[in-house]
Amino acid sequence: MKKNTFAQVAAWPGNEKWDQLIRRASALYERADDIRSPFARDYTRILHSNAYRRLKHKAQVFCNIENDHICTRMEHVTHVESVSYTISKYLGLNDELTQAIAAGHDLGHAPFGHQGEKIIGELKEEYLGEKFWHEQNSVRFVDDIELLADNYNEYRNLDLTYAVRDGIISHCGEVDENELRPREELFDLSEFDAPGKYSPATWEGCIVKISDKIAYVGRDIEDAISLGILADEQQAELVQMARANDVHALNTTVIMHNMIIDICESSSPEKGICLSPEFLDQLNRIKEFNYKYIYFSDRLEPFRQYSRFILRQLFGVLLDAYDEKENGTATWNRLKEIEKFYPSLAGEFLAWLARYCDEASVPTEYSQISSKCKNKKIYGSLDNRETYIRAIFDYISGMTDSFAIKAFNELLSY
Repeated sequence: MKKNTFAQVAAWPGNEKWDQLIRRASALYERADDIRSPFARDYTRILHSNAYRRLKHKAQVFCNIENDHICTRMEHVTHVESVSYTISKYLGLNDELTQAIAAGHDLGHAPFGHQGEKIIGELKEEYLGEKFWHEQNSVRFVDDIELLADNYNEYRNLDLTYAVRDGIISHCGEVDENELRPREELFDLSEFDAPGKYSPATWEGCIVKISDKIAYVGRDIEDAISLGILADEQQAELVQMARANDVHALNTTVIMHNMIIDICESSSPEKGICLSPEFLDQLNRIKEFNYKYIYFSDRLEPFRQYSRFILRQLFGVLLDAYDEKENGTATWNRLKEIEKFYPSLAGEFLAWLARYCDEASVPTEYSQISSKCKNKKIYGSLDNRETYIRAIFDYISGMTDSFAIKAFNELLSY
């Protein structure tokens, strides 16, 4: 197993596409004593974002807020970061880039895991005729939603590099494929209109894509066992699959380790980032097992119905507040009225709108929030229904499970 086999094609200075890969939408404020690379700077910007912090209260698969040992979305992200860092470091790729992509790849994930993503997708199809997929929403968050204070304590967009943004939108691990290679064209990311449509633009992005799959199939099994989702015969079947390539394998940690080693042994710039046929078959069998016995388990049906009811109710209450009169003023007033009854749901939404609406259209009592935000004003003056609906989707998709439940409980208070 030879180290640094990808060093000549890595996203480091000297790469023929380097200037394009580190391109940002606008120039960040400069620090003369900054010792970080562009990708390391992206990584820390992601770590400081509110969307990243909220991941610790978003479900990975199981909504189990009373159990501290059930994997959250943040833990999943950390696993992906760990796996991708190990592989990229060994192969000679830019581990700072893989870390940044991994840290940001799920920033736009909905509350209640993939079930929440499905529900918001249904609503978006119904009201806007568009699809919702978390890879695209994650890029929307890093491009348009997340804000950080600059040197003057004014809030601006993250302005991440092209390579990190590309790795985020192209990371879909649901599509079964092997021998991943980066695409040649560095086109505008708005051309992505479906998950998995294009390969990442970098080898590092390919590493995160395959690491995402390895991380989630392994950790989800551990949670299912600890929650009693898997019967004894299913666990016995799992052990047999685990030992397909290692007779000593007893748990998913060993499986993940073996797959990491196999990728390092099997991959090359000529073949692409890949698993050997034996380990690819094992990964696909485990993934099929997870869907059959975990993700589609009848035990999760109450959670599916619960989360659907919560998200649809929250969406409905906020949508009912829209008023076409007076160029958005009436909508602000209606939201302020319902804030009396729903302080978390409506109050936080009002503050949300204040950050992303034109300053001149924001009511006086929210002008202090608005004046500190020098970001893109993606909702304009809130003068049409479609823009308002997009604001609701942004707001709800950014919620944590716990905040969504808290806001819903307000609806039950009279």
